[in-house]
Amino acid sequence: MSDPISPPAQTSPSVQNCTPNLPGFTCGLDATLRVVAGKWKPLILYFLAQGGPTRYGELRRSVRDVSDKVLIQQLKELESDCLVKRTDYKEVPPRVDYSLTPLGHSLAEALVPLCAWGTEHMAEVSQVFAERATWTRRERPPTV
Repeated sequence: MSDPISPPAQTSPSVQNCTPNLPGFTCGLDATLRVVAGKWKPLILYFLAQGGPTRYGELRRSVRDVSDKVLIQQLKELESDCLVKRTDYKEVPPRVDYSLTPLGHSLAEALVPLCAWGTEHMAEVSQVFAERATWTRRERPPTV
């Protein structure tokens, strides 16, 4: 027989710790999302976490469809947020590489479950986006 006065279901500790107690942020998730805000930052962190220091050209090829301007801007923001370290070897021709700082590594590790979720649900997500594209086409007024 179950206890009629049982305590409510426990919330996972990680969710309990995400409470509005950080100055300037509504919760820890808000702080994290502000750091990785943008379409490209999580991908940049992911590819930098795959190996050691990465040259700009290699990173540019890995993060497909990003413009040079946006990639440079995102890298500068990640560097100013102490997530990415830029090493300029002061050589001719110029040689620069990027790597994760310890803080960047910890954030990249936190993104691993999101990557696993995306891999596991890629077929469903693709189907949802395909359906969304048909909705968008149906909502457009006919062109005259």
